[in-house]
Amino acid sequence: MPRLFTGIEIPAEIADRLALLRGGLQGARWIDAENYHVTLRFVGDIDERTADEIADALDRVRRTEFMLQLDGLDVFGSSKPHALVARVAGSRALAELQAEHERIMQRIGLPPEGRRFTPHVTLARLRGVGPREAAHYLGTRGHFLTQPFPVTRFVLFSSKASTGGGPYLVEQSYPLDEAA
Repeated sequence: MPRLFTGIEIPAEIADRLALLRGGLQGARWIDAENYHVTLRFVGDIDERTADEIADALDRVRRTEFMLQLDGLDVFGSSKPHALVARVAGSRALAELQAEHERIMQRIGLPPEGRRFTPHVTLARLRGVGPREAAHYLGTRGHFLTQPFPVTRFVLFSSKASTGGGPYLVEQSYPLDEAA
């Protein structure tokens, strides 16, 4: 039974810059740079028939390439931080692609995603990190910014059931149409 999700890969040069942020936060379990991504829709553990149905439905998505930018660091869980993330700057094209993935999954019969879409790249899972330590880390490194980078495809990832952080495998990739 595969565990699936859709996402956008982070270019190697940006992943390398993100990896330089590792360290300096006791209780952080850092994600390997090759596993950095922006999740579009978490699917979860599903049977092979549903996995095939998802892969086929995603093949019918027709969207145009677009640009993304990372614009700072943040933590999820203000009173009890649980993840260190790089924020993704607002993007209408990204929001529309994510919404289409959500509609596809619901048409297939999966329940709606329970959380609001907050585009990000998870850098570390946090355990035992207090708000003060998180604020100090963000105060010294939080102004991280990248140049916009092109998004030319999205992918269907699989992962092993774990506490998160990979390894993630690209099961199928879906190119976006070239911008006119």
